[in-house]
Amino acid sequence: MGYEWLALAAAFLWAVASLLSVVPAQHLGTFAYSRWRMGCTSVILGTMALFTGGWASVETSAISAMMLSGVIGIFIGDTALFACLNRMGPRQAGLLFSCHAVFSALLGYFLFSETMTSMELIGSALVFSGVLTAIFFGRRGQANNHLESIKGNIWIGVALGLVAALCQALGGIIAKPIMQTAIDPVAASAMRMMTAFVAHCVFFLSGARLARATKPMNAKIFSITAINGFLAMAVGMTLILYALQQGNVGMVALLSSTTPIMLLPILWIYSGKRPNRFAWLGAIVAVVGTGILVS
Repeated sequence: MGYEWLALAAAFLWAVASLLSVVPAQHLGTFAYSRWRMGCTSVILGTMALFTGGWASVETSAISAMMLSGVIGIFIGDTALFACLNRMGPRQAGLLFSCHAVFSALLGYFLFSETMTSMELIGSALVFSGVLTAIFFGRRGQANNHLESIKGNIWIGVALGLVAALCQALGGIIAKPIMQTAIDPVAASAMRMMTAFVAHCVFFLSGARLARATKPMNAKIFSITAINGFLAMAVGMTLILYALQQGNVGMVALLSSTTPIMLLPILWIYSGKRPNRFAWLGAIVAVVGTGILVS
């Protein structure tokens, strides 16, 4: 499977996971939810790497880079994303998070001298334009949809979403050189996740009020959190690392930024409210751009 399809598969899993995150993230609070989610995912990935022998591929020189990638991309980035999701809902948080494609492309250009063909540039522009159209104009006619409501100061939500996007891009940039070696992507993903989980635990043990759960964990919330972690982090992030082995950072980021488009039909099924014509127009434009990239 080409890296394009791996990135698109990750985007779909992130779309499903973002919807699954709404209830547990609001129940536990941003930091507590992220901590539980990363803990579950660390166990899953660590066990997978153990059974597949992936840990044997990890060289000492790769550990520090993957740990730094985990702290920036997952501990800070993921936590900021869920804080944004709690304030702005999955679609609007998805719009802001999709900016990681732009950040990744710019960082890839300046740091790795990555280039794109003229057709790839056209396809990339269509993908990002479609994402912006689908999310930004897609709120019209959705006033009674609780998944579209904004809580608190909108600019704080915007800032959190952009921080999440920038951290995602930086995490990918840091991981890129390591992923071009013989390291196993599952083991690499496990290292990133475990580092982020340890950082969350340290923050919790510091006694910070933000780290406490707003409501106690229960069996239902734990089940959703574990499934979410498996889909988005154990599978989704590992697919991204596989994609980074084959493709450049900008292209992988652009394709994985189609998550908000994939959310449209999922949200329609979940909420029963059909997205408006601007949302579908954006989806069509993004699909055309994705087709150009994949072909």
